[in-house]
Amino acid sequence: MKIPKRFRTYCPSCKKHTEVVVERVKKGKASSLTHIARQKKRQSGIGNTGKFSKVPGGDKPTKRIALKYKCTVCNKAHQRPCFRAKKFEFAE
Repeated sequence: MKIPKRFRTYCPSCKKHTEVVVERVKKGKASSLTHIARQKKRQSGIGNTGKFSKVPGGDKPTKRIALKYKCTVCNKAHQRPCFRAKKFEFAE
């Protein structure tokens, strides 16, 4: 799937259609305080890794793509619900 780097679309803060610059959202650092992270830490040791070794059913065939749309007028960014695509690139 190809998406242009700049195009005109609705900006919720300006409440009108403006030109936006699109960038891909990078995955943030995982928190070490989540319940699953604490469980994994308890499980690590001698022997097999237990129930956290594999995801049942394996990986999904496509990954979700999150994009950030930054308005060129007000310089505020917004996100829309993610979508799935096998290949993703920005068209020049």
